[in-house]
Order: sequence, then structure tokens, then C-alpha cells
Amino acid sequence: MLLSLVLHMYSLRCVLPAAVLLGTAPAYVLAWGAWRLLSALLPARCYQAVDDRLYCLYQSMVLFFFEHYTGVQILLYGDLPKNKENIIYLANHQCTVDWIVADILAIRQSALGHVRYVLKDGLKWLPLYGCYFSQHGGIYVKRSARFDEAEMRRKLQAYVHAGTPMYLVIFPEGTRYNPGLTEVISASQAFAAQEGLAVLKHVLTPRIKATHVAFDSMKNYLDAVYDVTVAFEGTVDDRGQRKEAPSMIEFLGKECPKIHIHVDRIDKKDVPEEQVCMRRWLHERFEIKDKLLIEFYDSPDPERRNRFPGKSVHSKLSLKKTLPSLLILSGLTAGMLVTECGRKLYVRTWLCGTLVGCLWVSVKA
Repeated sequence: MLLSLVLHMYSLRCVLPAAVLLGTAPAYVLAWGAWRLLSALLPARCYQAVDDRLYCLYQSMVLFFFEHYTGVQILLYGDLPKNKENIIYLANHQCTVDWIVADILAIRQSALGHVRYVLKDGLKWLPLYGCYFSQHGGIYVKRSARFDEAEMRRKLQAYVHAGTPMYLVIFPEGTRYNPGLTEVISASQAFAAQEGLAVLKHVLTPRIKATHVAFDSMKNYLDAVYDVTVAFEGTVDDRGQRKEAPSMIEFLGKECPKIHIHVDRIDKKDVPEEQVCMRRWLHERFEIKDKLLIEFYDSPDPERRNRFPGKSVHSKLSLKKTLPSLLILSGLTAGMLVTECGRKLYVRTWLCGTLVGCLWVSVKA
């Protein structure tokens, strides 16, 4: 009976981090909202500097759970930049944990507060955070013919003009690679063949629009482009077939595998500016990703499987970088919940914050 209880509790490991991450949201949004009002008459750079600090605070708490709570091992390969830079981060996309991987790299460069995402348009309806991500510098984009190039360019140029530090995360595939969705993979491969491009096995054919607009808008502001390839160990079945990568809930709730992260730092002068040339360049970068992932998942040599070529560095994050954030945000939340007035404010923040956020993104749209 005791063993059954232990196993049941272990199966609910994701409940604690989910409760904390969602439960601290109202306290965080209230702190940000107060600063937004107080900074209304201050220069934009003052607001941005504190907002970046607040964002770093929350994301550090997120990383407490995704690194220390899970005990995952982070293995880094290739170029390992240590200093803050203004960059475009291009990565393969396979699950919701990919967003956390960008944080994993950024915090090791002391650039966590500078992370901003190019997000699919539907995420703007997320309660509380849908509106906030846009305020922090995130950019919502629609796919295909509905992609608003002028709006994305306007926002990026405004950030450059304001001197906003940029760690801009883009997933050029546009959707997640899932081995079980064979129709999506086949359509992507057919598109590549139709366009005269190499057919890829472990990644989807990248789309160029967001990457080109981002680079063209920020090319005089950027330091580099990071080409990041991510693989999760333990995502191959008994038959040697690749499985779907873990979702956030699965990642937090199960014994975590190692995350292998390969980084190529590309100087901006080595990125072609013309869209046609950049399209070919981007596809060539994804061909390199595909070769890395083929060796990782499919290598006949067991010693070369489940790793990228070259030397790896086991990177362990200091608890001092994440635990204080957990204690601060948990303390603020607990302080709200111990009084009746605080509890009312907490509930109203969830309800009114979500409603106002949805109204805001509707007006902006």
C-alpha cells in the first residue's frame, strides 16, 4: 500500500510546478501592471529595463522547476557564447519544452530578461500572459498568406530604435515536428521537392518570412544569429523509431532525459540579406540540423547515437540563479492569499486581467 501511494504521488509530480507557475501569475501581473503605470511618464528605456528584470524573475522560477526540480542534464555542443548579445535564435521545433530551451541558453549568458518570441497568433488569447508577452516584446504572427510583414517590421524597428536588448526566438518550421503526424511531414517534404530543395527527415521544411523580416529589420543592431539544434534523449522506441518529444507536463511529471543542445554562432555578415538567397541559406542550415539529428537518432554505431558530434559540456545551473525567484514570487502570492482582501484581489486579477487582456489584443488586432 505504501509503495502504491509513493508511485501515485510520483505520477503527480507535475502538479506542484503547474500549481506554482499558474498560481503566482496574478502576483506577477499585478507587479508588472503597477510598474507599467508608474513608468508611464518615464523614458521607454526605464520601463524596459525593469520589465526585463521582472521577466527574468519569473522565468528564473520557471527554470527552477525545469532544471532543478526535474534534475534534467543539459549537454551543450558547438559554440557556447557566454556574453550578452543581440541575436536571432533559430531552432528546430518539436514540443512546448522548446520555449524553455531558449531560456536555458539565455540564463547562461545572463540574458534571460531579453528573451522575446515570435509566436503564433492563437497564443495571444492565453489568460493573463497573452497580452503580457506582446508588452514584453513578443510578436504574434499569422501563417502563410495572412502573415503581416509590415506590422512585424514596424514592431522590430521600434524596438531597435528604443535600444531594446533582443534575444529574438524564431522557430522557422512554423509548427512542431511530430513523427506521428505523417501527413504534416509528407506535405512538408513534398513542398521542399516542389521548390527544388533537399527533402529533410527529422525536421520540417523551414519558412523564410519571419526570419527574413527579423534579420532585415535588425541587421544593423544584431551581433549574431544562433542556429540551435535540440534533441531529447530517450525519445526512440524499442524498434528504433523516433517518438514524439515530451510536452511540458510530461517533462515535469516523468523521469527526465538529457537535453542535447547544439549551437552554431553565425556572424551577421555571413547571413545573406536578399530573401531568395536567405531562403536557400536557411534551408541549408536545416539540412545541417537534419544531419545532426540523423546521427543522433539513427546512427548504426551505438557510441555515436544519442549524442551530437564533437565534445559536449555538461552544464549545471546554480541554484542561486533560480531559488530566490521561487521564494520571492511564492511569498508575494502567499501574502495575497492569507487575507480576505488579498484573496479577492487575487481572483479579480485572474478574471479582470484575462478579460482586459483579451480586449486589448482584440483592439490591437
